[in-house]
Amino acid sequence: MDIHEDALRAIKDMGAAAKQGRLAAGEGQAAAGARLGVHVQTIARIESGEPGVAIGHVLGMLALYGISVELRPSAS
Repeated sequence: MDIHEDALRAIKDMGAAAKQGRLAAGEGQAAAGARLGVHVQTIARIESGEPGVAIGHVLGMLALYGISVELRPSAS
């Protein structure tokens, strides 16, 4: 199954936002993993924008750092 490029971009953007939030909080990946209840490798995968990470983990990490996600229709 191919993932649309817009979806891939959104996943990468969420990962970058999660990393920025973690760094702004002064936490390492291990601390983020402990808070979220996932392995440190999952944090690294979220931050790199890997599309195979469970959406609950991605949204959970964003929520840890007070980052919300807004859904809106695409401009197509």
